[in-house]
Amino acid sequence: MQRKNPFLSSFAIAAALAAPSAMLITSGLNAQVGVSIRIYDRDHKDYHNWDDREDRAYRVYLNEHRRDYVEYKHLKKNEQRDYWRWRHEHPDHDEHHER
Repeated sequence: MQRKNPFLSSFAIAAALAAPSAMLITSGLNAQVGVSIRIYDRDHKDYHNWDDREDRAYRVYLNEHRRDYVEYKHLKKNEQRDYWRWRHEHPDHDEHHER
């Protein structure tokens, strides 16, 4: 009688159990997921949602000011304040957008 490798059979069981979960995760990645971060603008005493729209506005700001792209979170505090000052002067004109 031949002995089975316990590692191999444990691996096969784990793979069989993980396959359905992996399929759910993969199919979930195809769905559009909107991730938003809220940022408090202390000078204007309001919150802003950092989403795709805000990212586009930020890139316009950088372009207008001839600056290279740097993630917002890596900006110095005074640079973040400059951005929000500019942003309040350049609001979205979409009535469905809430701040």
